[in-house]
Amino acid sequence: MEKVFDSNDFPARDALSAWGKATADAVMPTSFKLVGDNVFRGWVSTMSLGAAQVSAMAYSSYLTSRTPKLIRVSDPEIIVCCVTNCGSHMVEQNRKRATPRPGELVFLESSHPFESYADGGNILIHFPRALLPLPARHISQLICRALPGDQGMGRLLTAFLTHLTEDGPSQTPQDAARLGNVSLDLVTAAMAHFLERESDIPPESRQRVLYTQILSFIERHLCDSSLTAGEVAAAHHMSVRSLHRLFQQHGVTVRSWMRSQRLERCRRDLADPLKRHTPIQAIGARWGFPRPADFTRAFRAVHGITPSGYRNQVLHHGTQAGTPSQVPGTPG
Repeated sequence: MEKVFDSNDFPARDALSAWGKATADAVMPTSFKLVGDNVFRGWVSTMSLGAAQVSAMAYSSYLTSRTPKLIRVSDPEIIVCCVTNCGSHMVEQNRKRATPRPGELVFLESSHPFESYADGGNILIHFPRALLPLPARHISQLICRALPGDQGMGRLLTAFLTHLTEDGPSQTPQDAARLGNVSLDLVTAAMAHFLERESDIPPESRQRVLYTQILSFIERHLCDSSLTAGEVAAAHHMSVRSLHRLFQQHGVTVRSWMRSQRLERCRRDLADPLKRHTPIQAIGARWGFPRPADFTRAFRAVHGITPSGYRNQVLHHGTQAGTPSQVPGTPG
């Protein structure tokens, strides 16, 4: 994520107008008015994913509006998916009002006026409406509705966007394009799920979403050292052969991907100062390596250093061994 605005970089009297310019460039032009406090505080970070863009932001209380005049001046013709992180929010568009709670989703469109109140923070992803493979009349049913982000496809989309904003790696243009495709597939699948029109999802998108669902399932069960491909396949109502074939399309095996993710969780724990007193053996066991010798051998094979050597290097010398970048939702 690249930080494109921080109110601390501006004099207090200029912060709100600078925020308006930053959000106009990042998302779309809107007008703002402070509520209560005379000083605006906030920040915005963005990440370009090809045709899509993700933004993370936090802000003090304000009112915003997108008027017909602003639409005539500039309309990128985008759909915006907002994931509410914290605080209080209200938005009105198309004669509907939504008051999303933290963890809920709201879809908006740039081509119609809206008004909102915001205080807190959220994650946005937006992309040209024309890229959504769903009929406009169906998309309109979801505009300005508070939708659950803690279950089913809503949870998968929310987790994906949160992972991008919190742990997003440096990317090549190919990574960004792939992530853009994954994000559009997940938004499409989430909308189709809320509309109960999953059959409208194109077959190729359905396969990519299934792959992302399986990766998410495995990540949630990495602590289970006995997790097998058969259990993963059964949880997704498919044969083991089909599961292996799906992973082969992405150039990895089920076992190698599980192993790489477990080693990455171990690496993070070893580098965490809050876990400096956690025994290395306990960290390995937590992430599916119950035998210390196996953990040491696997970790050294990937990072060229033992777990104890890595921890010492990071915590005492402030350097980290080189690690491969990881694209969320895809194999590393």
